[in-house]
Amino acid sequence: MEILGIDIGGSGIKGAPVDIITGELTAERFRIPTPSPSKPALVAKVIKEIVDHFEWKGPVGCGFPTVIDKGIARGHSNMDPEWVGVHIEELFRKQTGLPFKVINDADAAGLAEMSFGAGIGKLGLVFVLTLGTGIGSGVFLDGRLIPNFELGRLLYTNGKPIEYYASDAARQRKELTYKKWGKRIDVFLHHIVRLFSPDLIILGGGASKKYHKFEDILTIDVPILVAETRNEAGIIGAAMAGVGLMEKEE
Repeated sequence: MEILGIDIGGSGIKGAPVDIITGELTAERFRIPTPSPSKPALVAKVIKEIVDHFEWKGPVGCGFPTVIDKGIARGHSNMDPEWVGVHIEELFRKQTGLPFKVINDADAAGLAEMSFGAGIGKLGLVFVLTLGTGIGSGVFLDGRLIPNFELGRLLYTNGKPIEYYASDAARQRKELTYKKWGKRIDVFLHHIVRLFSPDLIILGGGASKKYHKFEDILTIDVPILVAETRNEAGIIGAAMAGVGLMEKEE
């Protein structure tokens, strides 16, 4: 059982067919740079190129970097402002002739981790946090996704979101050591523990590879695991989001 997963980002759009039983990519991923400007019509053409590359004829799952409500973009994040209000699923369906399911990209990464990574079998309230240019968050209650939790957008100080203070981009911008960055991550984690009382936190994103460098700085009393799906999480999770489309076809 395969579904094409596509992960849309500000710099690149990548996709691959995914075996939704094993979580493995069944072909080498195909990447195309995100158009500049990243307007809806231009991105839709890239989606068509990826679909055509794999000669794909079935359902497609897609991760997109903003809040998605019933297939409609409610923001634009690092994409062009024209995306706000666009029904992305309809746009891509018209461009390709295929059924699409579009979800928030951090939710997609979370789905991958809960299905095939450190989150397998984990119940209660689980936060999957991706530390990168921003801070993405996928939130799950007893294994079920609660969509569009933008924890990185929590206000921290001077009207700035906490991801401006604690993301990996902030570490690079301020030239912080991993120890000093760990203290900032600890502030963020204490904040969300105070607000939501999660049972488990899974740290992902590229920065999770450096977890050992700041692990001893973190002081929350909630278990922390390191994500396992990493680089392909967006594609795998996007494919998992499309499972419902396959069920409708049957």
